[in-house]
Amino acid sequence: MKISHPAFAGTLESSDLQVRIEPNVSGGIELSLDSTVEQQFGKAIRNVVLETLSNMEVADAKIIIEDKGALDCVIKARVQAAVLRACGEQEIDWSQLS
Repeated sequence: MKISHPAFAGTLESSDLQVRIEPNVSGGIELSLDSTVEQQFGKAIRNVVLETLSNMEVADAKIIIEDKGALDCVIKARVQAAVLRACGEQEIDWSQLS
């Protein structure tokens, strides 16, 4: 999927996270993470984000994550929502997203 414009998903409430995504004209994925649990789970959070982007075939994006202790399923859902919004998708086939 091609990121065409900036978008975000999520909140800054406890047990949630906010995902901001925009096109990366330099190419590749640039990931910035700010998490209340980064010492314990930073690597795992990055892995979930990068795996989700890979599964959605996103190759060029800047993504900023502000995490407040979200579970993996929430991280994945927020990243998916931000990507779909940034691509301008209007009709979403959720069965295609794993």
